[in-house]
Amino acid sequence: MQLFSFRVSVLLAMSAAAGSPQGGNVLYNGIRLPSQWPPTGIKLSHEPLPDPPYLASPPDIIPIDVGRQLFVDHFLIEETTLRRTFHQAEYFAGNPVLRPDRPWELRRDGGGGAMPFSDGVFYDPHDRLYKMWYLGLGATLYATSKDGIHWDKPKLDVEPGTNVVHRGNRDSSTVWLDLEESDPQRRYKFLYNPGNMRPMILHFSSDGIHWGQPVAQSMKVADRTTFFRNPFRKVWVYSIRDHTPGVISPQRTRRPGEHVRFRTYAESPNIAAGLQWKPVPWIGADRLDATRVDLNVRPELYNLDAVAYESVMVGLFSIWRGQFKDREKPNEIVAGFSRDGFHWYRPSRRAFIPVSARHGDWNHGNVQSAGGVCLLVGDRLFFYVSGRSRAPGVIGQNSTGLATIRRDGFVSMDAGAAEGTLTTRPVSFRGKRLFVNANTEAGELTVEVLDQKGRAIPAFSRSQCIPVRADNTAQEVSWKNADLSSLSGRPVRFRFYLRYGRLYAFWVSPDASGASYGYVGAGGPGFTGPTDTVGTGIYKHCCASEILH
Repeated sequence: MQLFSFRVSVLLAMSAAAGSPQGGNVLYNGIRLPSQWPPTGIKLSHEPLPDPPYLASPPDIIPIDVGRQLFVDHFLIEETTLRRTFHQAEYFAGNPVLRPDRPWELRRDGGGGAMPFSDGVFYDPHDRLYKMWYLGLGATLYATSKDGIHWDKPKLDVEPGTNVVHRGNRDSSTVWLDLEESDPQRRYKFLYNPGNMRPMILHFSSDGIHWGQPVAQSMKVADRTTFFRNPFRKVWVYSIRDHTPGVISPQRTRRPGEHVRFRTYAESPNIAAGLQWKPVPWIGADRLDATRVDLNVRPELYNLDAVAYESVMVGLFSIWRGQFKDREKPNEIVAGFSRDGFHWYRPSRRAFIPVSARHGDWNHGNVQSAGGVCLLVGDRLFFYVSGRSRAPGVIGQNSTGLATIRRDGFVSMDAGAAEGTLTTRPVSFRGKRLFVNANTEAGELTVEVLDQKGRAIPAFSRSQCIPVRADNTAQEVSWKNADLSSLSGRPVRFRFYLRYGRLYAFWVSPDASGASYGYVGAGGPGFTGPTDTVGTGIYKHCCASEILH
């Protein structure tokens, strides 16, 4: 009964937070949206946008019942002596995991394409399969996998004997597996882009293979326009490519006809009705995005895909850094984070998933993200990306690669030989068990709980905490004679003491399994829906390290 009550209370809180997309609501994390939503009047320039308003004025008390709490910004931190480290994803050694090898994927010269151009990569818990939609030659194709590494291209009946699921000359398009959809005929959503300055066309499907007749279409739109789901507010977000000469970087000399790329934003609780959007300025590249010395042009924002992961929205920013005459443009992926779904915080502009500097590599140019952004596979996050290899003397092929990172591993708070501390802002919760994602195998982590006056609560003092000396993505922290249930609903602060270690995330769960009730990106083995309700139970379904090796 206690677990059921917790689940209901979290769902009710999230439902109330969703409210009307007109704004003014309090979100699951205590952030109050302004009455004008989405915000208008954003002035894009080559200067960075201000930090999100929720960082300048965080809530007095931050509810932490939804998801693991990540240190991707200072939203949760009142004070710390720990060092923040930003981590890059690591490419899988066996890349590419999908390459063009079918007649309908290959050109006569041997080049071809088998890559998500956004499209989508999701794990379907109903079929227990990884599913990928990708761009071939003038068509959308479909592949499946049991382990996320080895992919099959099934023979389907749309174009008998092939894995084509939709025929049509196209630009970037997006497929979304919607696990919150109540109508099984609309479980899969496909926004097809037939090319630059044409309407995008919406299709629904029950199986992701048979798409049926168009349901709705957008107004005319530039290429590389995409969409994603913001489940925290129950809205669909349209990430719209726009371009206006001189808006972002007026000082740069352009070739004739060249435009500056940036993004505009629209949202709707109804994906079809929302296609009649009235977008507002959103975000672009700025002077903090590095310029390549060999091209010497100011970067621009080529695309933005995003997904809900645990308690934040994770955005993958495809940054355009110029165009070579004899090879692909060297786009690469930079990570960003949002807690309200609109304002982004990009603390590190180093490529999260870079292009290769080695001539002829599958990802020598133009690495871009897939719709769905990331999957959670055991203790790793999986990122599928497109890579293009055209270069002098190389037949150009577009293929699909995999990059991975530790679960929650975007940012860590680190300490060396000298002990450091991190104290949170006041937080509230309904659970009773504290968990951390930390590597303290060579060191030690202890935690105490402070009251509203900053005093250690005796039963939860540091001296009562059992030290953590482990490398674990879901490690329970306990005290000798108490659990956190007595503090449920009370504003408290956590103070972490760390030596020789890294702290990636913390959360309070009602379950011994450590279930976080946060979102799990595009899913993964062991999860039964869009959120983590199983905790460490997923590890019996998957060991990412074994898959990758």
